[in-house]
Amino acid sequence: MSVDLSTRYLGLDLPHPLVVSACPLSGTVDGLLELQAAGAAAAVLPSLFEEQIEHDQMALHDFYESTSEKFPEAASLFPELDDYRTGPEQYLELVAQAKRAVSMPIIASLNGVSRGGWIDYARKIQDAGADALELNIYFIAVDPDDDAAAVERRYLDLVEAVRAAVTLPLAVKLGPYFSSLPNMARKLVAAGADGLVLFNRFLQPDIELETLRVVPRLVLSRGDELRLPLRWTAILRPQLPAVSIAATSGVHSPGDVVKLMLVGADVAMVASSIYKHGAHYLTTLREGLRHWLAEHEYDSIAQMKGSSSRINAADPAAFERANYVKTLVEFSPTSAEWRV
Repeated sequence: MSVDLSTRYLGLDLPHPLVVSACPLSGTVDGLLELQAAGAAAAVLPSLFEEQIEHDQMALHDFYESTSEKFPEAASLFPELDDYRTGPEQYLELVAQAKRAVSMPIIASLNGVSRGGWIDYARKIQDAGADALELNIYFIAVDPDDDAAAVERRYLDLVEAVRAAVTLPLAVKLGPYFSSLPNMARKLVAAGADGLVLFNRFLQPDIELETLRVVPRLVLSRGDELRLPLRWTAILRPQLPAVSIAATSGVHSPGDVVKLMLVGADVAMVASSIYKHGAHYLTTLREGLRHWLAEHEYDSIAQMKGSSSRINAADPAAFERANYVKTLVEFSPTSAEWRV
């Protein structure tokens, strides 16, 4: 039985829904070639950070200022700021090189939290040839004077600014920590987002006991982390039928991909499972998805997509509080396995 695994994400026609999320694996042309050879449908480049852009611009500015008084006669020999090849310029070159080297779509990524001149790089990324742009908003509200409306406004202002800068398909990668995620999702789409990536996996700090320093701890995702994007994809899909939805975090098996398609995701983004098993694991995920569809007599991804979303589920409340109550009532400490 022939099964059509094709899907559409951010206006891009993809042969299947497995997309490599932003990670070091996609940060070099050689890495992208390996991922493409292993069967990736598309890849998101590692993020270009607001802090990285502003730091490099400030460092170059300081260099000019510090030398202009000492050697004013040599100032005309310095390169123009717009032509100087900083770290961000190397990122633009990666986009251009990737587009020349691979045939799969390349999605660039900008990571920031505020409006500013760094947003100009969205336009430069578009000019470099990226097929789409993922805006990764990593913001932790720590100021008690910032209420929920102020935090949401920060997100919306940023999306509006990037949308004004580019015509590229724009996805917003966000966290789940909103008072009303459906309302925020709708506002993001109104602000210019063509798609949503669920969710940003915030890195949590740790304490190094010997030095008492706060240090980052990067831990690969676990399979049970799938449940958060699974739930919200199921809820948001019927509310935003025309919006692209990518689910990320916890995709470790073909069954995980199947579940995300059933609740309405357009693509499943993977990284940790590739780190654990190698790039060739993309083939395992793809063929496992194909086998499940054939075994359950589906002709295509399109046929089954969203069939288990909240609006189509036999028990829609299972995606809400009733699911929580049912789990607690049925849990037994002696159970070998229990599911939410």
